[in-house]
Amino acid sequence: MKFTPLISLLTFLFCINNYSQTISIPKTNEKITIDGDLTDWKTPFLGPFVIHNTAQKAAQQTFVSLSWNNENLYIAYNCTDSKIIGTPQKKDSEIFYTDDLAEIFLDPDGDGRNYIEIGVNAFSTHYDLLLKCISPECGGWKTTMAFDIAGLESVSKINKEGYSVEIKIPFSSLEKIENGGFSKPKTGTKWKGNTFRIDYGNTTEYLALQPYKSSKFGFHQPKEFAVFEFVE
Repeated sequence: MKFTPLISLLTFLFCINNYSQTISIPKTNEKITIDGDLTDWKTPFLGPFVIHNTAQKAAQQTFVSLSWNNENLYIAYNCTDSKIIGTPQKKDSEIFYTDDLAEIFLDPDGDGRNYIEIGVNAFSTHYDLLLKCISPECGGWKTTMAFDIAGLESVSKINKEGYSVEIKIPFSSLEKIENGGFSKPKTGTKWKGNTFRIDYGNTTEYLALQPYKSSKFGFHQPKEFAVFEFVE
C-alpha cells in the first residue's frame, strides 16, 4: 500500500483511538474492488496492532480499516513484513499454525457461541471457521471448517513493505448462521469482534487491534472483544 500524506495523517489521528471500547465502521458509497490494492481505499486505517495480551509494541506494524454498505462488510489490512512466511494453499487449510496472516472474528452478541473467524495469508489463501463453543459452559471447544460464507472474497497482495489484504463478507450469508445474532446491520447496530494478525517472521507475535486483559483462550476472548458500531 502506498500511504499518501492524507492517508498518513488520517492514520495518525485514528491511532489514538485504537484502544477505544467502541470502533466505528463508517458506511461507504464507494465501489470497492477486492484486489489487494489499497491505494484507492477511502476509509481511515486504525492501529497499529499490539501484542494481544500485553498491549506491548509489535515488532512490525499492522493497520486495519473497516467499512460497510447495505450488502457487505469490507476489511482491509496493511501489514509491514520484512520476512513473509507462508505459501499458497487450498481453502480451509489450517494456515494459522504455519503462515503469516490477518484475521477477523465476529460475534455480534459476544456470548462465545456460533461466531466466525476468517483468516487470509499473504498468498490469498483463506479459511472461514465457525466456532460453536469455546468454554466449558457450553460444552467445551467445538469448531468446524465444514462451513462456508457464500460470496466471501479475499485477495492479498505482496508489496515492498510487506503485504496487504482485502476481504468482503456478504451479510446475507452471515444471517444464515443459526443462533449467531447476525441480523443485517443498520446504522447504529453494534457487533462484538476484533481484528488480529499472526506474524511468524523474525519473532513470532500474536497481534490485535484491541488487546485483552487475560490470555485464557488466546485470541478467543469474546467477552473482551471490541464493539464495532455501524455508522453513516
